[in-house]
Amino acid sequence: MSAKTPARRKKRRGIQFYLRQLFTKGNYFDFPMLFIVIFLVCFGLIMIYSSSSYVANLNMGDPAFYLKRQAMWAVIGMIGLFVISYINYHFYIKFTKLFYIVAFLLQAIVLLLPNSSHGSKRWIQIGPMQFQPSEISKLFLILFLAYMITKHVKAVRTLKGIIVIWIYTLPIFALIAVANMSTSIIIMGITFLMLFVASPKYKPFIILGVAGVALGVIVLLGASYRGARITAWLDPENSDNGWQIMQSLYAVGSGGFFGKGLGQSMQKMGFIPESHNDMIFSIICEELGLFGAICIIAMFIMLLWRIMIIANNAPDLYGALICVGVMAQVGIQILINIAVVTNTIPNTGIPLPFISYGGTSLTFLLAEMGIVLSISRQIKMSRR
Repeated sequence: MSAKTPARRKKRRGIQFYLRQLFTKGNYFDFPMLFIVIFLVCFGLIMIYSSSSYVANLNMGDPAFYLKRQAMWAVIGMIGLFVISYINYHFYIKFTKLFYIVAFLLQAIVLLLPNSSHGSKRWIQIGPMQFQPSEISKLFLILFLAYMITKHVKAVRTLKGIIVIWIYTLPIFALIAVANMSTSIIIMGITFLMLFVASPKYKPFIILGVAGVALGVIVLLGASYRGARITAWLDPENSDNGWQIMQSLYAVGSGGFFGKGLGQSMQKMGFIPESHNDMIFSIICEELGLFGAICIIAMFIMLLWRIMIIANNAPDLYGALICVGVMAQVGIQILINIAVVTNTIPNTGIPLPFISYGGTSLTFLLAEMGIVLSISRQIKMSRR
């Protein structure tokens, strides 16, 4: 009897230890960040209904078709956010290599499949379900890079160490760049910023920046349709491919300061293709005006600020780098989307985080927010 007791206690302690490692309560939770995320998701649902109701009623016979689908993913994503926020973020270290392999395989599978939507290879269709693997790859790559940089933190102080980390990113970047240049830019931006934060050196990043610009020019010139987008960007009025951006600019300009009013957009009535997707910010500008656009941008800035605060107070470098990666992804997507809508850069397909229509994008963005909130739970509160 006495001989079995220690073994039983050891087994019981092992299970308890594992559960403590998997789940964490913590003594802090970033409620301001959570409220901002909930606001952006709810606002996104309102704008998706407003911008898609006409087309949805015309094509689907239900003005709330896209709203219902997005609301379903929003509920799933929010449930996932709360569950993930209770999981100790160190738990993902065990699956770091698996994440990288899965991200690589998903992007390879996409290229092997026939064109799935709008003549491009960006989605995987499984029965009635369709998802975009690049959204999964961004999350998995952030977790992988955070672990690799933390593991080789001394090495990233040198150009050689930085290049080694970049080499890990290049295969996934190359696979995505074949059919999705805009997402590949986000991937490189995430890698650049995570390495930049972890390294005290500046010169290596100047070299990498020049090399990245050169690589980008080569990739842009490597496909004829990308050249056509540049032509449309420079002279949208006289370009065959300038229709969407011209209609977007009409929407932005016609909104004035306070807008035409929610639901009163004219450009959403078939003039702007995919007005509830990548071009939804133009509808925001038309219906809510410059004032509404500034308010939404301010909410995004507040979200990035909250993530930065969590990164600065994270209990370790691994947690801080995850926050930096998430902040980089969200920030770059916001900049690219708004820049495209206002014709500041050539047209490319990047959704506006939390607001544009897209179940995969919303679900995995909320999963990332859950991981950031789980990091916030482990922030040590000072007691006076």
